Amino acid sequence: MKNLFLITFLLFLSKIFSQNKFNGLAEGPFKKLVIREVMVIPGHGGPPVGPYDIIIEGNLITKMTALDPISLKSKGQIERESGDKIIDGRGKYVMPGMIDLHMHLRTEPLPLEYIYYLKLAHGVTSMVPAADRGLKSGLEEAEKSKKNEILAPRLYPTWSYGAMTGYDKIYLDNFKNVKNVIEKMFQKGAHVVNVRNLGWNQKLLGEVCKEVKKNGGVTTYHIPPNNTAITKAIDAARLGVTMIEHHYAYAESALDRNVQNFKPTYNYNDENERFRQAGVVWSETNKNKLLNEVADSLVKYGVTMLPTRVVYEANRDILRAQSLPWHEKYTHQLLIERNGPDPNFHGAYHYDWTHDDEYYWSYAFDLWGDLIFEFNKRGGRVSYGTDDSYIFATPGFSNIRELQLLRETGMHTLEVLKSATYNSAITLREPKLGLVRQGYLADLVIVNESPLYNLRNLYFFGALKTNKKGDMVRRGGILHTIKDGIVIDNKKIMEEVEEMVKISKKGVSPSAMDMPFIIQE
Repeated sequence: MKNLFLITFLLFLSKIFSQNKFNGLAEGPFKKLVIREVMVIPGHGGPPVGPYDIIIEGNLITKMTALDPISLKSKGQIERESGDKIIDGRGKYVMPGMIDLHMHLRTEPLPLEYIYYLKLAHGVTSMVPAADRGLKSGLEEAEKSKKNEILAPRLYPTWSYGAMTGYDKIYLDNFKNVKNVIEKMFQKGAHVVNVRNLGWNQKLLGEVCKEVKKNGGVTTYHIPPNNTAITKAIDAARLGVTMIEHHYAYAESALDRNVQNFKPTYNYNDENERFRQAGVVWSETNKNKLLNEVADSLVKYGVTMLPTRVVYEANRDILRAQSLPWHEKYTHQLLIERNGPDPNFHGAYHYDWTHDDEYYWSYAFDLWGDLIFEFNKRGGRVSYGTDDSYIFATPGFSNIRELQLLRETGMHTLEVLKSATYNSAITLREPKLGLVRQGYLADLVIVNESPLYNLRNLYFFGALKTNKKGDMVRRGGILHTIKDGIVIDNKKIMEEVEEMVKISKKGVSPSAMDMPFIIQE
């Protein structure tokens, strides 16, 4: 009796501690968490199955019991399991937590919690941030997340080649030293290595890719236009790059000459001109070669595509991007200001942006989408990322829009969700993420209505529809994001985001974007 009382008391204290730890925004992990009667979207591209009772112990899915009539009959009458916390999943759907393989944290004074909460509220449980605040800071945040000391997705900071090794540029540029460099990086905790600055030397790039793979890591490559005369997308794939970010070097791989038609006045450091030409190059490419020979080669070499289409959508309709409905309540003022247009900030290049620029980028989006579709159809792996916190791609919201833009390519919605979960886990070389399956980590998303019916159901506020009376109602939305067995109250964390944004906008004067009809000479 005394022991029973002690156990009950300790469980009570544990629950109170888990609630206080995250200031009432989340609780857990639990000794035993039960999600009852929920439909499962497994993550590997298969259709929904269920309903299931899902048992989570700590941070692992330990049991999944099918509750359909056939399964129940074969097992005989079963007793429903209970636990420390029970979530009623009737009429709801569960899917794996999404994995954003490329995004940004930006710099202070933007609160890190602002980004973490937006991502979690929109179903992102793992992400690969660029080293915006320095690699040391990124590694510290990753460790805190790993220990669940902060409420944040799993973090895999991006390392540049040679980071934290102390070797000078001459040493790093010698391909004979690559083995030493990579081993030292991985001893210090590297996993994702950015090879952006290595395209000038294919021998060096190939050696880095080989050694990173040998050490269990992955390489990611934003192929800059100033290097595509040497290394195009096909070259990067052949040399062993794990994933190619964005849209660069695909069109260049199918030109009828070796380089695009750069203007004599072109300056790579002029972002307005650089991004303008990045759209134009798609009109120069050999379409048939791109959608056949290039697509086949990319599949053959086993590279992963990481499109990040959402961050470039502003290029085909800047007014849409500037006026998205969540900017007022949920886009931090710092992001509004640094999104531009302003030549002083990276990615804020939409000054003097013309209808011709939007035309070329619309054309580019269509052809780029065709390439993604053909690559996927041929068996290529499409993964998921946003590059957000830039160009009016607000974290979290951009994640759901990216899914919509992948669907726009012609990929099936099941394939789209697979790209954000299973495909990205495989790309990241994380074998216990990306599926709703016994033995996998409890990184899950519980949605009020099926995202297969409407991807907008994954926005935290859900989607508009009519009820039987013909009244407009908002349905769907993510009820809970679960990371490492920790159950997050998505409504509450979005209330925190709203307050951060409200504070950021106090005393802010209207900008040229806010006053488009006031002419100032």
